[in-house]
Amino acid sequence: MLNDTIINAERELYLTLLELAQQQPSAYEWLKQLPTWLNAIKDKANYAHAPAYQASVARLPNLTVNHVDLNSDTLTIDASLNQSQHKQTTALLKQLMPWRKGPFQIGDDESGIKIDTEWHSDWKWQRVAPHLSRLDGRRVLDVGGGSGYHGWRMAGAGADTVIIIDPSCLFYHQFMAIRHFIGSADAHETGRYRTHYIPVPLEALPEHSQLFDTVFSMGVLYHRQSPFEHLQQLRGQLVKGGELVLETLVIEGDANTVLVPHDRYAQMNNVYFLPSVAALTGWLEKTGFSDVRCVDVAVTSTEEQRKTEWMTYHSLADFLDPNDSTKTVEGYPAPMRATLIAKK
Repeated sequence: MLNDTIINAERELYLTLLELAQQQPSAYEWLKQLPTWLNAIKDKANYAHAPAYQASVARLPNLTVNHVDLNSDTLTIDASLNQSQHKQTTALLKQLMPWRKGPFQIGDDESGIKIDTEWHSDWKWQRVAPHLSRLDGRRVLDVGGGSGYHGWRMAGAGADTVIIIDPSCLFYHQFMAIRHFIGSADAHETGRYRTHYIPVPLEALPEHSQLFDTVFSMGVLYHRQSPFEHLQQLRGQLVKGGELVLETLVIEGDANTVLVPHDRYAQMNNVYFLPSVAALTGWLEKTGFSDVRCVDVAVTSTEEQRKTEWMTYHSLADFLDPNDSTKTVEGYPAPMRATLIAKK
């Protein structure tokens, strides 16, 4: 028997935007485009694997869920699984590999399914969370949110509404798989879901919506050919006085230091600009942000990003110089990430 997880989640998203539009008319622009956005991600002409991903989500079994913890490092869905459900669920979730952002657990500590993702996304959240304005009651946009791990953590931290955006067909369906088991555990008293996913890039959103109190962009800026355009688009989604949380690859240097990789960076061919923290601070101020502060700088370790049973492709260890882990295989400085927080 197939489940209605995706249909229910999309209905909840529609009703949330409709409710929001009654207070913020700019949300009507989102509503107008929503059918196009949601139909495109299911179109086999756009994404050859879309029907298979949908089928994997639809075939997930309905479990008896005892408790959901959106505020634990491993996002945990405490549920009862018999042997058959364990086998079926594991097989279906593995059809949605590679799992990059997490970790997740479905079931109890001893016999549950542990989705050990490529990234220890919990480590990033631990570094970022202490520096945020309280998320209680806030509307939040998570740009490039992947499987939705950080979006669920934002809801766990008390956000009123979280909208995750990412154009990946795979990540959209990974989110829906986790949504299937979370069910209404993130719902308001009204029964409305708090956490939603729209499978589009930032540039597809209506400009200057000014709908969100907090906007996160983590691991996106270095993939943008025009970093200033990305920063302006982020600013356009924030209310006046809203908070931007920006995490990106950086390098050591002064206010004029920016690395533009000639070809690939750590084997990625879509990395364009790696500024110093000082340069990035200047970019944010030039875009119209104020109170810019760097709250964290961390070199990415091969413990934080690595190959696992749930992500079997090459990972960070394969992208570093085998004789000098402070450099990428191309000879650039190894990945270092900074988190900056700024106000609109």
